[in-house]
Amino acid sequence: MVSLKNGSHSVLINQGELISYKENDYEFIHQKGSPGWGHSDTEMFPIIGPTEGAGYRVQVPKGNAIQDQHGLLRELVYTRDTADEKSASFSKEYKAGTVVENSKYPKKSRVPRLIWPFNFRFEKRFELLEDRLEISFIIRGDKDMPYMLGYHPAFQLRSASARVVSDNDSYSLEEVMSAGNKALQVANTDRLTLMDEREMEFATNGFGHFMLWSPVANMICVEPVTFYPYAVEQQFLHEGFMHLNEPRVEFSIALTPK
Repeated sequence: MVSLKNGSHSVLINQGELISYKENDYEFIHQKGSPGWGHSDTEMFPIIGPTEGAGYRVQVPKGNAIQDQHGLLRELVYTRDTADEKSASFSKEYKAGTVVENSKYPKKSRVPRLIWPFNFRFEKRFELLEDRLEISFIIRGDKDMPYMLGYHPAFQLRSASARVVSDNDSYSLEEVMSAGNKALQVANTDRLTLMDEREMEFATNGFGHFMLWSPVANMICVEPVTFYPYAVEQQFLHEGFMHLNEPRVEFSIALTPK
């Protein structure tokens, strides 16, 4: 467990997972054990979205890519690299062709093992500033590796009138829940605000889009993504890939409570 503190802001991180973000003792993060999702955050990499409809295969330029929903990164364990009072960093490394056991099998999946034909290193960095929490994701790997990236944090809701607001639109909790497991797409924006008893502003860099998902009225996931996976049929999921054409790429999100 890693604890960060800066003035009235505090953060708890458990093996790379953000499990608490408080400002003046007001908890913003969805707590495990509460109705809804069984996690508080995770990453979607190297693919976003379901793959069952494509036989769990994703088309890539080389090798065999067997991926379950949202990719295999979540099956790997974070290593803590650094930690001090106001920052911490974690990483996961994957060697091309390594077989990874699928924790969804057999209850929620028909494929027992996952595999990806590219090497990569994935870093997750937290920095707690005086007024916000910044989370960065750094990807290194084989040149031209295809990938998608999504960040999947969950937030507590305390009001039935909670809304998510963009520069051009507003989305009620009812609308988000009505979208079901496909999640509600918010395209072509790098900023959103969650309006509840307290507000949380989201400012991203590199992602370009958001998805909104909620299975219950007491939580919502505000997810920056590089690609909305339901824009295509599952067998064409590869159309959403970016490619690693630099030694490293970085994405970030700033969470600013109001």
